[in-house]
Amino acid sequence: MGFDLSSIASSKKDRPRRIIVLGKPKCGKSTFATQSDKPVFLPIRGEEGIDDLDVPTFPVINTYADLIEALGTLYVDDHGYSTAVIDSVSTLEPIFWKECCRINQGVDSIEKVGGGFHKGYTEVLKQWREFTDGMDALRNDRNMTIILVGHTSIGKMNDPGCEPYTRWDFDIHKYASALLTRWADGIAFVQHKVIVKKDDQGFGKKTNRALDAGGGQPFLYTQERPSHPGGGRGPWGKLPYEMPLSWAALTDALAKAKK
Repeated sequence: MGFDLSSIASSKKDRPRRIIVLGKPKCGKSTFATQSDKPVFLPIRGEEGIDDLDVPTFPVINTYADLIEALGTLYVDDHGYSTAVIDSVSTLEPIFWKECCRINQGVDSIEKVGGGFHKGYTEVLKQWREFTDGMDALRNDRNMTIILVGHTSIGKMNDPGCEPYTRWDFDIHKYASALLTRWADGIAFVQHKVIVKKDDQGFGKKTNRALDAGGGQPFLYTQERPSHPGGGRGPWGKLPYEMPLSWAALTDALAKAKK
């Protein structure tokens, strides 16, 4: 293909979305993903969150070869699935580390790859990129939405504009987290709504007590805030900040945002 003026075309395309759903364990992330359009789950070793959910599921993925085989099956074989769900990316990371160790002279720890000094966390990005390439192939050639479920942990934000503070972060290595968050079209954070009440204990002593402000239901947060990740490109950036944890609510909001 020649790169002349006749090769220029509009870049605007309406393609399925690549979504990362983050939150603490057992907050409803997997249940939310089951509500997507014709989903099939790829459960990763260490995740049993879908045992009680009636949803089409591959056998548990224990190795890198298992993952590649499952993705290849979805790419090559005829099927009626419209959404591929990885549950979870957090438990997928050790599988990538193990594969990276196997490739690099059979070392037994990601910390030892490349002679150490954190080189392993850079080297393993090759496996992460192969993974996102596979996800993109399903999206581009099989018209499948991609949902990556991930856990969060409390991390420290060193913001050059202010004093350091704590926040919820993707609980995978920061290099992998940066790669995936750049790749995704939308990042959603799942959380129960909490308010803090100060109780007066007397003698000038006060304690903080957390109260559920959402009736026991988790909410979906679509935009980043200092306390948590979020955000996305295109219509995602026009979504309401807070909405019910419902796939129907998300798709309706995206449809309105496109207009």
